[in-house]
Amino acid sequence: MRRVVQSLLLTITVAAVSSPALARADGFVSPWTGANFGHSPADGRAAFGVTAGAMGAGIIGGEVDFGYSPNFFENGTNEDGDFDLTGSSNMTTLTGNMILGIPIGGTTGGSVRPYVVGGVGLMRSNVGDATDLFDVTTKNDFGFDVGGGVMGFFNDNVGLRGDVRYFRTFRGTEENVTGLALGNVNFWRGSVGLSLKF
Repeated sequence: MRRVVQSLLLTITVAAVSSPALARADGFVSPWTGANFGHSPADGRAAFGVTAGAMGAGIIGGEVDFGYSPNFFENGTNEDGDFDLTGSSNMTTLTGNMILGIPIGGTTGGSVRPYVVGGVGLMRSNVGDATDLFDVTTKNDFGFDVGGGVMGFFNDNVGLRGDVRYFRTFRGTEENVTGLALGNVNFWRGSVGLSLKF
């Protein structure tokens, strides 16, 4: 529970620090769909969610990203069709991020903005037992994401966004002054969706 509180506090802090600089920025909402890769058995598993934030006329912005991946840990069946390690499972991510992006094109009408993004937040895994002999295991971890993409707008309000991000959990440790080390859960996520600017 302490990790959940810490994750949420860090997410709120990132948003609060970003908000004064973004007071005059353009806001955006991007519902997206995508897929996970780089973490067996999550390879090819669908993901969907929404990202909301703001970008100024300069290069700095901020966002909150929510993602949900059903069946994240399911192994499915083997060659004989009779082997399943898990039942229902999912991965939920909620991160507060900073964006660095350079706008290309006019301030009105169409424009393109390639960007890099990174931040911290909550990674919540939920794993059920296929045989229903054990309870569902839910784990809340502090984690981070880093990646990049491009936002392109057809006009003042509507565009598309493509994005690739790497997610990884942290774990507690006494080996360094931060008390954190890299955790075992890590994966990539590719996504594409609308970008609605207001």
